[in-house]
Amino acid sequence: MGQGENLGAEPVVFLPGMMCDARIFTPQILALSKQTPVMAAALFGGETVEQIASHLLEMLPARFALVGLSMGGIVALEILRRAPARVSRLCLMATTPLAETPDQAAMREPLIISARTGGLETALQQSLPPEVLAPGAQRLEILGLVRDMGLDLGAELFVAQSRALQRRIDQQATARRCRVPTLILCGEHDRLTPVKRHEFLAELIPHAGLKIISGAGHLPSLEQPEEVTQALLGWLSVPHERPGERPVEPLIES
Repeated sequence: MGQGENLGAEPVVFLPGMMCDARIFTPQILALSKQTPVMAAALFGGETVEQIASHLLEMLPARFALVGLSMGGIVALEILRRAPARVSRLCLMATTPLAETPDQAAMREPLIISARTGGLETALQQSLPPEVLAPGAQRLEILGLVRDMGLDLGAELFVAQSRALQRRIDQQATARRCRVPTLILCGEHDRLTPVKRHEFLAELIPHAGLKIISGAGHLPSLEQPEEVTQALLGWLSVPHERPGERPVEPLIES
């Protein structure tokens, strides 16, 4: 694909992970913005994934390609559940369709208390320990950026996002109903959302592609930025529709 070639009519919306902002996608935003409109949307809007998704949908374009990393992927699935006709294609990165288990939810409580009582930096470090990234010299630099983003966003958002993750619903049915070009992307060293979880997710979504990024862990967009960018360019070049494809109605409980 040549420099400056138009990738498609819809803009690309990036949803970052917990306590991250557009900086988590800086290499991809810089590369893709030369060829198509791009935007990044932080995960504000409430203490449930449903509230965050509804808040974002009020501000997003009428139709868009959607990239979600970690918690951003969880919110992306909820956006797909609520407004499938607005999502032209989907990329889920370092994420899961599953609800949080009671044990996982309970492990967040000490971190919430820490963030509320002046220990946000400690809570951020415990939420993303070094071993979830691939080993290498860049690990400390990336963790420093994650810390800076989290401190900039503040303790109140840490608590809200933690509550949203604790309360999130299972999205396997949403994944099965997905009918747009989909890329599942995972770092080979990701210990938070391992490769097997992404293989499972790729099996749920009809015709989804799976890309495992060598030399990356939970934040492949920063750990192996060029490989992730190339994967996204390939995903954006996939035709929108397949023969016989029908629009999918929103899957929201009455």
